[in-house]
This record gives sequence, structure tokens and C-alpha cells, in this order.
Amino acid sequence: MNAASARRLGTIAGILVVLSIFAGGFAEVYVPGKLLVPADPVATSRNVAESAAMFRCSFAVYLLEAICDITLALVLYELLKPVNRVLSLLAAFFGLVSTSTFATSELFYFLASVPILDSDVRGHLGPGERNLFTYAALTLYGYGGSLFMVFYGIATMLRGFLICRSTYLPAWLGALLLVAGAGFILKNFMLVLAPSYDSGYLLAPMFLAMIALAGRLLVKGVDTTRWPERVSP
Repeated sequence: MNAASARRLGTIAGILVVLSIFAGGFAEVYVPGKLLVPADPVATSRNVAESAAMFRCSFAVYLLEAICDITLALVLYELLKPVNRVLSLLAAFFGLVSTSTFATSELFYFLASVPILDSDVRGHLGPGERNLFTYAALTLYGYGGSLFMVFYGIATMLRGFLICRSTYLPAWLGALLLVAGAGFILKNFMLVLAPSYDSGYLLAPMFLAMIALAGRLLVKGVDTTRWPERVSP
């Protein structure tokens, strides 16, 4: 791949990261946060019923995010394989596993709407059962999204390491990705081993890292003057 192709791939990666940020913010944070009321199955079920269109829209947006993440795994592999092909491939594998495990969590998210939006299911459940089913499904979605963060964290750290070793992307960006990935890994193990110490602040570096990655790739892109020295034999 020549320098011009690498620059185009960098732009594509930047666009995919931006789409993932906005899609994930809406489908994984904003909408679930509006629907789930802690310790209140009745209010949660009512929110889902009253926001059926937004609920379905959020799942459709998640599908768009998943498509972006799968494509991004390939694009970043191509961009980083000149540094180390094996590590770049390993990062892609971890990224794909992360997307797959989160898809399982999204299944629980969609199931939360079934007793409310599916008349056949609704007819076999009482009001209390419907409320509990919806609340439990959304709660399991939240746990599922957090229990496998380690895979995305490892993928991010590997990519950060490869960026640090490259000459065509800045080392500071790689360092930021290393910190962000470590935050995901730490949060995952805190949730499992020491839930009382689990904190949402551990996710903040990832948000900053993704914005920085998208900004760099879209504004400056790959340093094409240094790309050839990484791909030459």
C-alpha cells in the first residue's frame, strides 16, 4: 500500500471513529440512561412503552455502530500492520471479539421491549411480569456491556503501542490509547473482583482518546512523508 492509499485509509478510519462515537453515545448511553430507572421496574417498563420509537431507533443506531466497528478493525489493521503485522492482526481479533460480545448484550437490550411491543408475548404475561422482564433485561444489558470490556481494552492498548512505535502517527496519540485501554481493562476487573471500587471515571480516557484519534486522522492524517520508511523492505 502506497502513501496516498494510507492517507485515504486514515481518513476512512477517522470517519468511522466519528460515526462510532455519536452512534455509541446515543444508543449505548443516552437512550438506556433515559429508560432505565434504578430499582424501579414499573417506571422502567413505562419509559420503554412510552418511548417505543426511540427504543427501536437506538437499536438501529447500534447496528450502524457495530458495522463501523467491524470495518474499523480491518482499516486499523491495514494502517498499523507496517509496524508489526502480528500485533496488528491480534488487535483486530480482540476488536472483533469485543464487538461480538457486546452484540450479545444488545440482544438483552432488544429483549427488554418484547413484552411491551410484541402482542403475542404481552398476552401471556401479567403487568408485574412484564415490568420485571423489561427491567431485568435492561439490567443484564448493562452488566453484559461492562463484563467484557477487557477485550476492547486490549485491542486499544495494542493499537496504542503500535502507534507509539510508528513514525507516521504521533506517539502522544498512542500513549493516550494505552491509557484509555488500561482504563477499560481496570474497570472490567474492578466490576468482577471489587465492585465497590468500580467507577465510571475509568471510561473517560477512552472518550478523549477516540476524539483525539478521529481528529488526528481527519485533520492531519497519516504522515505520508514517513510512511514509505515503514513499508520498505
